[in-house]
Amino acid sequence: MKVLVIGGGGREHALAWKIAQSPLVDKLFCAPGNAGIEQHAECVDIDSGDLRALRRFARDQGIDLTVTGPEAPLCAGIVDSFEAWGLKIFGPTKVAARLEGSKVFAKSLMERHNIRTAPFRTFDSADRAKAYIDMVGVPIVVKADGLAAGKAAIVCRSKEEAHEAVSRIMIEGEFGEAGQHTVIEECLSGEEVSVLALTDGQCIALLPSCQDHKAALDGDAGPNTGGMGAYSPAPVLTPAMETIVERDVIVQTIHAMNREERPYRGVLYAGLMLDGESAGVLEYNCRFGDPEMQPLALRLKSDIVPILMATIEGNLADVEIEWHEGAALCVVMASGGYPGSYQKGVPISGLEEVEKMDDVMVFHSGTRREGGRYLTAGGRVLGVTARGDTIAGAKKHAYEAVKKIHFPDAHYRTDIGWRAVGKESNR
Repeated sequence: MKVLVIGGGGREHALAWKIAQSPLVDKLFCAPGNAGIEQHAECVDIDSGDLRALRRFARDQGIDLTVTGPEAPLCAGIVDSFEAWGLKIFGPTKVAARLEGSKVFAKSLMERHNIRTAPFRTFDSADRAKAYIDMVGVPIVVKADGLAAGKAAIVCRSKEEAHEAVSRIMIEGEFGEAGQHTVIEECLSGEEVSVLALTDGQCIALLPSCQDHKAALDGDAGPNTGGMGAYSPAPVLTPAMETIVERDVIVQTIHAMNREERPYRGVLYAGLMLDGESAGVLEYNCRFGDPEMQPLALRLKSDIVPILMATIEGNLADVEIEWHEGAALCVVMASGGYPGSYQKGVPISGLEEVEKMDDVMVFHSGTRREGGRYLTAGGRVLGVTARGDTIAGAKKHAYEAVKKIHFPDAHYRTDIGWRAVGKESNR
């Protein structure tokens, strides 16, 4: 069969890497791809936002399965567009992807269906938002309503910070149209965890838990990013808590979407805050996480293609998903200055040496190839991912690989997995 992966980041490299291993796949394309994905797929120069060109390419090439990595095409309706031409594509429709595309919608859905989340208010006026902040006080979280690459959820510890966040989102337009409305919510306490599930609209298959590291600097300091690393499993999600999350969050969300005539199919990703025996939803995503997909790809033992097809065709209950024991951990190597301004076109060295390491995979995120050399081409450049018997073992292995890779002003956190390693050592 022929498969098309849409996107060009680390998540898409992880997907392409797993899909290329399937004996069912004769030809793999990626649009637009990156220098790392070129090792597994033929990259085609079509932007992930050009839905018409992507659909035309899929039809003309006889693509049997399309997998969309990033959220923007899903929220723009790529699934509806492909299905209108009888093309099989993995992911939710436009009305279902609104769960990620609008935080106002998601919060309102949770409120209507009694899914636990932080108390909130929504605003279309910066002045009213600031007046509300003055009334309720801090700490508080200010979020842009729309898509902002995970960077527009701002935790504010002072009223000045909160006012500045509102101005950045609603007045200065830092996040574009995503900031026409804001959500202001109470700041939940506890520890974050990412829970992803596959669903064909009726059956649910929970994936192993993950924990992302959003902040740019060690100790969870600095501005939010698209993600500086992740590991799986997350020991904070105990088996008992996993049962509660599946019952009270994942299942209830699928039921809620069905009741509101927005049937959901694909990946449902819930970002949660765990506090004791309770879980509150911070956000929903309608696609695989980045960088959560990288450790999940290393842990997935099964062929991914039948799993994706079963999700599309409504027979997910008939598929058994196997996982490698142990853990996997991803360290993102970013360009200096990220998530602010950064230089592109910087040469990368050491990748050939890392390729010789067992149980290590370097997923490219922002790279290009020129004259036989790999160059930086984005903020997040590489996702150095390793597997181990424990999280501590996977972490040690990943950082050994990181130290072999070099490019000027490379920036990465040195503490990915610190919470989990502490929990392992206390057992």
